[in-house]
Amino acid sequence: MKRNGTHPHLMDIKSAPSTERRSFLTKLNAGAAAVAALALGRGASAQVTSPGSATWQPARHEQDNWMDELPGKHRLAFDTVSDASLGEAILFARNFIVSNQKDYGLKESDLAIIIIVRHHATSFGFNDAIWARYGTQLSSLAGLEKPAKTNPRNTGGMSMDSLSKQGVRYAVCSMATRHIAGNIAQATGGNADAINAELVANLVPNARMVPAGIVAANRVQERGYSFLSA
Repeated sequence: MKRNGTHPHLMDIKSAPSTERRSFLTKLNAGAAAVAALALGRGASAQVTSPGSATWQPARHEQDNWMDELPGKHRLAFDTVSDASLGEAILFARNFIVSNQKDYGLKESDLAIIIIVRHHATSFGFNDAIWARYGTQLSSLAGLEKPAKTNPRNTGGMSMDSLSKQGVRYAVCSMATRHIAGNIAQATGGNADAINAELVANLVPNARMVPAGIVAANRVQERGYSFLSA
């Protein structure tokens, strides 16, 4: 029932004592705040459950488990694609080892270092026996000006072999190796599969074949290695 166009409940509120009016208004404001908080909470929940990278985790594959088997408190990986970049990676890896030993008191076993050897650098993933036999083709594929009969990156004080003795591992690209085998087979009239098997059996010390160098470059980062492109 209305009186003079005024809702009876509002008249009751106005006519009620001031303490009761304050209590009613307090409850009313609290209810409005609760509704607003609920609406905000729903909005926040929608943002949390929206697609994003926060919950993404890389898949793990058995072929890459060897990367976690390397001992070390610090992990570092280099990506090399040429003679020059491999030379720089050898230098930087040596500096990394020396500095950690001298300034941090760490041992070689405290450092997990992987050098990825792919693309035009792949030729240097093989030992001197392979270079003595196929040096002309390997040199050409590596972009060297003159043919070599020994691995140019596996001689001298800062060599692949010297780093391997300090625990550095090499990941040699299988795809590039097969391309090299095909090139050698074409030049010599040999069998590509047989030559590929020969290459795989004659890697530099502490090296292993990986399905593809570019895949290894991805996997080392997913396994927690700091990544440098030399």
